[in-house]
Amino acid sequence: MTIAIIDYGMGNLTSVRNALKHLGADVVVSHDPGVLRAAKGVVLPGVGAFGEGMAHLHELGLASLIKDEIAAQHRPLLGICLGMQLLLDESTEHGQHAGLGIIPGKVRRLAPPSNDPPYRVPHVGWNHVEAAKTDALFKGLPDNEAFYFVHSFVCEPERPEDAAGWSEHGERFVCALEHGSVWAAQFHPEKSHKAGLALLNNWLEFASSC
Repeated sequence: MTIAIIDYGMGNLTSVRNALKHLGADVVVSHDPGVLRAAKGVVLPGVGAFGEGMAHLHELGLASLIKDEIAAQHRPLLGICLGMQLLLDESTEHGQHAGLGIIPGKVRRLAPPSNDPPYRVPHVGWNHVEAAKTDALFKGLPDNEAFYFVHSFVCEPERPEDAAGWSEHGERFVCALEHGSVWAAQFHPEKSHKAGLALLNNWLEFASSC
């Protein structure tokens, strides 16, 4: 089973690749549409600004492929960090930017109370996650498991049922999504040790079953 990681110039590709290979997956990193079409499952990672990420995807001709050929055909797709945010309709990061529009919703800045200095943005470090669903991404994981976050923006899905996990940093926010065959995490499972590997393995099992 081949898993393709989308290389669009915005991702921490090495750590994602190494984590999936550690779990036994055959992994290829590519922006070649043919390679992505042939893969059993596709990972959209990402670190950086929303607008720049979308610009790179469009420049490479990958935005429509991800939406119309991978997501629309119910193929397993995993978004990580910025990759999760790009799945939504729009973002207000450095202006107004249209996303892939795969999961209805928007991306906005994390807004902890301004009078509470411990809650800094960007939010960097380990945080507990409350699983809203326990039969997919978080299958077999204890509730309130800790994962590693690095982000300044958060997702607001339009449909409550798309929220798979919640975390808190001054405010409660959605940190994982499950929308049919499209799953996503705001945190970095590839940097979250055993819990992160367990979550990635859940996705690999899902991908192999499709």
